[in-house]
Amino acid sequence: MIGKGRRVGAAAVVAMGGEVRQMLRGVRRGTDRTARVLALVRDRVPLLSRVTDQLLRVNLLDNGTRIAAQVFLCALPALFVFSAFAPASVRNELAASLRTELGIGNRPMTQVQQVLQAGDTETREAFGAVGTLVTLLSATACSRALQRVCERSWRLPRSGIRVSAWRWLVWLLVWLVVLVGQGSLRSAFGIGPLLGLPLTALVGVALWWWTQHLLLGGRVPWLPLLPGALLCTASVLLLSWTARLYMPRALDRSVTQFGPYGAVFTTLSWLIVLGAAITGSIALGYVLATDEPVRRLLSGRFGLRRRRRTERRDPE
Repeated sequence: MIGKGRRVGAAAVVAMGGEVRQMLRGVRRGTDRTARVLALVRDRVPLLSRVTDQLLRVNLLDNGTRIAAQVFLCALPALFVFSAFAPASVRNELAASLRTELGIGNRPMTQVQQVLQAGDTETREAFGAVGTLVTLLSATACSRALQRVCERSWRLPRSGIRVSAWRWLVWLLVWLVVLVGQGSLRSAFGIGPLLGLPLTALVGVALWWWTQHLLLGGRVPWLPLLPGALLCTASVLLLSWTARLYMPRALDRSVTQFGPYGAVFTTLSWLIVLGAAITGSIALGYVLATDEPVRRLLSGRFGLRRRRRTERRDPE
């Protein structure tokens, strides 16, 4: 009986091994088939291949997380320092802009307004001149992170500190001014949202267009940067609209469960998504700008303008 049991057990093991081998063969066949399909798609749709390679090259999630971390750790403190020294009307505009962009609910918005409205003499003395300067300089880490994304997307070497240092500070100051005016811009300065949406999109395209040109140090002409500006504006507007639907409930739920830490977790998660969207938009802008039909169109227009300028400067 014992020998018979051993033989039955050995036969079961052999049968199981055969089934495992068949399953592995099926997995290999499926993997090979998937690889052939992907290779066929890459050959038939070269743009998809370039998009995949570009997103892998720029490390989409890593750079998106880095931008989100720099915004949360450096840019937000600079925003609070700015509000501490700004007049009351500017602080009110800033609060309205944050509510519009992030879709902050009533309960978290009360806490944000308490922080922004703390612009008295004691708060200014607490920051001090040295603390304010250090906070603003550390906020340029956000500019540097975005500059690395632009340079990696356009496959350019890093520019030196002497060339880029003033660009980081200028970009930060311009974005602070634009952020303060977002609330008024969305309502078209009181006219209505129907005009505010195209106006916001137009300003967004101009701002992201200028951002890439500034942080790249003028090493890329203006027109090839237009696709990236359009994609960045579209992604930011879409996420801003989504935030109005998702963020109020998410913030209220997280604050109820975890207190102030819940607002930190939710805001940081949304910033990571935003950073990844900006990184992907700039990276895909390079793919579109270097695609043959788009490149021919952009270079043709740019070359025509260049020839006209040359003819004006050097008339025969």
